[in-house]
Parts: sequence; C-alpha cells; structure tokens
Amino acid sequence: MSSRYKIHSQEYAYFVTFTVIDWMDVFIRNEYRQVILESLSFCQKHKGLNVHAWCLMTSHVHLIISSSGFMPLEGIVRDTKAYTSRRIHEILEENEGGFESRRSWMLQKMEYLGKRNSSNKGFQFWQQNYHAILLDNPLWLDQKLDYIHNNPVEAGFVNNPIDWKYSSAIDYYSDEKGLLDLKLI
Repeated sequence: MSSRYKIHSQEYAYFVTFTVIDWMDVFIRNEYRQVILESLSFCQKHKGLNVHAWCLMTSHVHLIISSSGFMPLEGIVRDTKAYTSRRIHEILEENEGGFESRRSWMLQKMEYLGKRNSSNKGFQFWQQNYHAILLDNPLWLDQKLDYIHNNPVEAGFVNNPIDWKYSSAIDYYSDEKGLLDLKLI
C-alpha cells in the first residue's frame, strides 16, 4: 500500500473504505449488515473510535472516522476488519441449508483468495488494503461527506440520501437519529 493512503496522524479524521473481495454483494442481507454495525458500535464503546459519517453499500463500507486517543486508528481499523471478516465467515459456515443461497460460492471464493495471499489464515473477506485519506482540509471533509451520503443515490438505490437506512445521512439532514452514534462534524 502506498504511504499516501496510510494513517499518519491521530489528530484528524480519515475517509476510509473497506471493500469485499471481488466486490461481492454481501451486505444485501441483514445478518451481515448487523455484524458491521455491532463491530463499529463495539469499537466506539471500547476502543475509542469516533464515527463521524458512514455508509454501508452492498459490497463496501465508507467511513469518516477518527480516534479519541484510546487506541491508534490503524489498530481500530485492523481489528474491525479482522473481527467482521471472521464473524461473517463463521455465519456462512454455520448456515448450511439456511438463509444464504450463495453460501458455497462465497466460501469457495473466500478460501481460494485467502490461500493465494500469505497475509491470511485460510480465507479472505476484505480486500487487503483500505484507502485512508487524511481529512485535514474542510473542503476535503465536505466533499467526502457528500460522497458518502450520495453513494446510494448514485447507485440508484434511493432518490434521497436520508432514505438509505445504512448511512449517517439521516443524522446530518434531518432531526432523526440513525443506526450508529455519531460525533458529527
């Protein structure tokens, strides 16, 4: 990964994207979306994660995040990716004959790509790197905030950003509260 996209400073927020291997549409099912929400909530409560904005799409998640200083942000990101990867893999393994019709295909793909990458232990869920962009400029921050919230609109899922349930748009553009606690920018 280029040093251009690494977390260098704990003082600022970062725009971060995690993408599922081969852009698999995993987050079309509530079981998997819930894993992401639970992990982010856990990291907020126990690791010092500040979530400023977020959007969970079908194959990736966009975040604007920072650390309160309790744990370095890169450690929180590493732990979040590791936990969600393991947990979703467990759900798939336990779901024989259950809700996931793509179970065998997904597990095969995860295990095939995992064996090809020496950084993994038997399977891979997320693409290896994440794209962290330092948001030390208000213009960058506003641009990324708009990008995150308009992602479901651009994808054709909704007409209005606040209609996408798995996003912080409702927190920013209405009086309602979304699914995660936020530290608004």
